[in-house]
Amino acid sequence: MTKPINSLFDLTDHVVVVTGATGALAGSAATYLASQGARVVYIGRSQEKLDDALAKCRKQTPDAECLGLVADVLDRSALEHVRDTVLEKWGKIDALLNAAGGNMPGATISPEKSFEDLDFEAFRQVVDLNLNGTVLPSLIFVPAMVKSGSGSVVNFSSVSAPSVLTRVVGYSAAKSGVENFTRWLSVDMARRTNGKVRVNAVMPGFFLGEQNRRLLTNEDGSLTERGNLIVQNTPFGRFGQAEELYGAIHYLLAEASRFVTGSVMAVDGGFTVFSGV
Repeated sequence: MTKPINSLFDLTDHVVVVTGATGALAGSAATYLASQGARVVYIGRSQEKLDDALAKCRKQTPDAECLGLVADVLDRSALEHVRDTVLEKWGKIDALLNAAGGNMPGATISPEKSFEDLDFEAFRQVVDLNLNGTVLPSLIFVPAMVKSGSGSVVNFSSVSAPSVLTRVVGYSAAKSGVENFTRWLSVDMARRTNGKVRVNAVMPGFFLGEQNRRLLTNEDGSLTERGNLIVQNTPFGRFGQAEELYGAIHYLLAEASRFVTGSVMAVDGGFTVFSGV
């Protein structure tokens, strides 16, 4: 049954599981979703960081329903424990935001090095975290959506997936895999559930965070050479701000996007469509 127009974006009481929820972008998005009435499950590897994230959530929305659970996205048994805990507490899982990810210095090629210097073990770990760390949570949480008859998965891609960015070979390969997996699972779910379970992705451009701050800015706040190059190739002429991801994520989780699946929504200030000339 189609919802009334005024409820297409209503997330009240939606149970949303967020991986990587102690990170800057994922944590900010999780706190926003809680402010919109969603019941948000924060997943992270550190109890201390989870406690900090939950404190921020409750400071912004005192009556927020938010739950923090420790788990590594590559640990099946830990994820199964999270799933069982959530189902026992709230009885359902409506959405999954696969936002865990990151890079490692060894999986990048710095300007003074070449491909032959790549640390393959670091490369493997980056692919594990970003790609397998999206696939495994999907394996654990999506069946609950299939069982209940509805749900939405939103994965995190990156502008390094469709574009060749120098240095970040491991991260680029992993995020390209995430995009392909997003499309594959979207088709599988569409066929199995008659479109009731949808799978999409957001593709953030360049947002300043603790992982990339030293790469993109100097200690005095000015841009590094790479930071300047990125801004010059972003038509908006700046980095993104965390809250600028909220709208895309909200839309893809809500009933408003009920005929949208297999899409990758860029939130990048025009970076991926600019030719540089």
